[in-house]
Amino acid sequence: MGIVVVEVCDSNLMSALDLEKLEEEYPEIAVLRTDCLNLCGLCKIRPYAMVNGTRVFAKTTEECITLIKQKIEEELQAFYEL
Repeated sequence: MGIVVVEVCDSNLMSALDLEKLEEEYPEIAVLRTDCLNLCGLCKIRPYAMVNGTRVFAKTTEECITLIKQKIEEELQAFYEL
């Protein structure tokens, strides 16, 4: 398990992307795919993922990836500052 966990619902637009590439870019993270994250309202209208329990969403998958990376970097910075 990674320091940062990125969770993606199988029903969301983000599940179509190869998010495991993030694990290559950030070896400290783990990408988990799940059947449902119980955010059905959000899941139907926006690409999103959970990063260490925080919802990250955007209008497009590209924008969402950018925001996910920003959140990963924030989480890693907070971890390494301890």
